Amino acid sequence: MGASVKVLDMSGKPGPAVELPAVFSTPLRPDIVQRAWWIVHSHSIQPYGRDPLAGERTSAETSNPPTGRGISRIPRVKGGGNSRAGQAGGVASTVKGRLPHPPKAEKIIYRKINVKERKLALRTAIAFTADASAVAWRGHKTGKLKFPVVVSDDIEALEKTSALESCLVDLGLSEELKRVYGGVKRRSGTARMRGRTNRKKVGPLLVVTNDRGVGKAAASIPGVEVSTLDSLSVLPLAPGGVAGRLTLWTAAAVEALGAKEEGMKVEA
Repeated sequence: MGASVKVLDMSGKPGPAVELPAVFSTPLRPDIVQRAWWIVHSHSIQPYGRDPLAGERTSAETSNPPTGRGISRIPRVKGGGNSRAGQAGGVASTVKGRLPHPPKAEKIIYRKINVKERKLALRTAIAFTADASAVAWRGHKTGKLKFPVVVSDDIEALEKTSALESCLVDLGLSEELKRVYGGVKRRSGTARMRGRTNRKKVGPLLVVTNDRGVGKAAASIPGVEVSTLDSLSVLPLAPGGVAGRLTLWTAAAVEALGAKEEGMKVEA
């Protein structure tokens, strides 16, 4: 018989116990989680690069022979009677010239990871959610909660943000809500111009089997995310590659995780 944990109802009161799958006792390997996070994160990065002809659409040429003119040997724009005539161009370190080593769109960003290593990283990230010291080290305010945190399946049906906030307060996460609401910082400059207006702290993650409206309710709470068990990966479990995110598991998700554990095993 494995370890068990009490299921918290919507008011935060402990109810019947549910048996924990063996995945929660996986040895903690933060190095594996960090490596897997960066590799999986690379799959969503959009390649970008400079126009290959940027700064080279010019008639600038080097004089032949380049010596004997009393000027530097750098290529100069042809012609006369205009401001660009005679100016250096077409090479790096000149006004309106090209970049010496610009970013290239053909750069390979997509990285690969071994199947066994990816499965081990996911198991380890799940096990970190049951480690109180790791959750506290990330900065979460958990109060007197015992880990892993398993809540009733009724939370999946919450459709109002106010109802979800009340539920989190009853679970003992009032300080955590203050932390995420107070952690919203408004950006300026290029980041804001490109749509990254706000910077927010990472809040709790709710893992469910069926999103019946709680995902929409959590969208208005900064830092709070909802993930289904089928789409669970190291990205939401260990933001930035740092494991130990405050995670709330529904009772159904824990039971389904036990059934799914066979496919997550790492054979030697």
